[in-house]
Formats: sequence, C-alpha cells, structure tokens
Amino acid sequence: MVDLATTYMGIPLKNPVVPSASPLSAELDNIKRMEDAGAGAVTLHSLFEEQIESEAEALAYYLERGTDMYREALTYFPPVQDYRREPEEYVEHIRKAKEAVDIPVIASLNGITPGGWISYAKRFEEAGADAVELNVYFLPTSPDVTAETVEQAHLAVLSAVKSAVSIPVAVKLSPYFSATAAMARKLERAGADALVLFNRFYQPDIDPRKLEARPTLELSRSYDGRLPLRWIAILRPHVQCSLAATTGIHTGEDAAKMLLAGADVTMLCSALLARGAGHMANVKAELVRVMERAGYESVSQMKGAMSHANSAEPGAFERANYMKALNSFGWTPTRE
Repeated sequence: MVDLATTYMGIPLKNPVVPSASPLSAELDNIKRMEDAGAGAVTLHSLFEEQIESEAEALAYYLERGTDMYREALTYFPPVQDYRREPEEYVEHIRKAKEAVDIPVIASLNGITPGGWISYAKRFEEAGADAVELNVYFLPTSPDVTAETVEQAHLAVLSAVKSAVSIPVAVKLSPYFSATAAMARKLERAGADALVLFNRFYQPDIDPRKLEARPTLELSRSYDGRLPLRWIAILRPHVQCSLAATTGIHTGEDAAKMLLAGADVTMLCSALLARGAGHMANVKAELVRVMERAGYESVSQMKGAMSHANSAEPGAFERANYMKALNSFGWTPTRE
C-alpha cells in the first residue's frame, strides 16, 4: 500500500494532489466533487484586489452622492442591491466551503498593494480558511521600475499579510525574477510558509482586423511543467518552506515528476478545466501506479529524490544537460 500523505505549510494532507485557484472552486458542488475525487486540499478562486477597491469606491460614491444638494442626503444609504458584494460573498464562500468538505481550504488573494485587502486576509482566517495564498500578479512595464522595487513590493505584501493573520501564508511567484533562488530565500526569511511555482501570466493577442488588443486564455500542457519542475529541483535544497508545483500537471506521471524534484504538493488547474473535477481521481490513481513501478512506498520517500541536492555541482549539471540536449538534436541540411 502506497502512502500518499504529505505536509503542506505544516498542514497534514491525505495526498499531494490539490486543485489550484480556478473558476471551478467558485461553486460548492465542484469543491465537493473534487473532494470526492480525492483532492488533498482545495485552493479557492482568487479574490482580486480590484474587487475590494471597487467595493470601497462604490460605497464612497453612494455615501457622498448628493450631499452637496440636500441636507437630508447626509443620512442617505444606497439600496442593498446597489452594493458590490464580491468580497463579502467570497468570505461567506469560505465559510460554506469549510462546512461542506473535510479537506483543508486555502483562500487566495490576487493583487499587489499591501492596502485594504489585508483586512480581508484577517476575515479569511475568521471565516475558517486553513491558509492564504498570495497570488501576486504584477508585471512591471515601466523601465523606471527596477528589479529591487519589484522584489520589495512582493516582500511588503507578504509582510503585511503575515502580520495580519496567524494561519500559514503561501506566495505564488512569477517566473520572471532575475535571481529566482535569491528571491525565494528572501520570501522565506520574510515569513513565507510556502512558495507556489509558478504564476502563469496570460498573454494578450492583437486583432489586426479590429486593431485592438484582446485577452487570450490557452490551457497549459504537460510540457509547460518543465519550468516549475526545474526550479523546484533547484530550490529544494536551499529553502525549508513548502514548495507547490503548478502549471503543466495533467497526469499522475506529471505529479510524480514534481514530487521527485522536491514539491510537497502538485496543483492542477488546466487539467480540471478541460476534463472536470472528477479528473482528480485519475491523476491520483496514476500517481499510485507510477510510485509502485518505481518502488516508492511513500510520498515522503519519493520527495526530492531527483532534486539538485543529489548533484555536487548543480550549475555544472545544468550546463551539461544543456550541452547534451543540443548535441542530441540531429539536423541535416537539405538541398534545394
């Protein structure tokens, strides 16, 4: 019998297969289906900072509207239906999810500033969330914004949230840091209980007919898992906090690779959006088969077996693999 138990941010999980933040977790029925399919925990869809700001702006607008016209307006409040309810509904969604399932529930905040959404981190904890994932979606486009400024922004958000809650806090990183390993260590020292690798920035496209930019969303493939796989293998010997792999995990074999690299949990998004919440059971079953074939009796035995800790010179190892990959590609010029 293979033991799939793992620990994520100090939280015991029955297995390392976890849904990442996605629209699926916005519905309680889907969360229940994922638990029934064997999810070790669930990460809820993100509450965006823009939603919190919009709620505050809407309230300020209604409270101030007309105050320069009628004295009676000073006591006027808008009808209930005029309020934006997204943040309030999100907090209630956490409560309902905790009541509906027995697996850990991780709330997700998506933003960049340490401002008003810190108060929501507190409310997430009060609502019963087992942890908070900071989905710091920030792409600096100004040449005046330095790498140090970007790093400090991430550290400021983390420090603010850590000071506001007592539950574990994970940081979902982008792959665009100039020194990823150094940033990972800074975040760990600032209190990160886990690092989630990596945030997948959605790239816009241009419509040449309408001459306008348009949002695009393409689901990941297993191939896309190579980036987090590499960095988890690199980081595992250097950080003590939990590591979560996300992007490109579609099969049990994909999950096994991440565990071998050193991940504590493997997070699925695109695979579930494409195949439904029940696909968790397929991934979990295949993971067991892969472990049995390789002779592993537990996730703890498997975890990190192929990280860079097993290489005396990780840098040389990476360069050797680079050269080997190039030399293995056969190419013969054709004559026209």
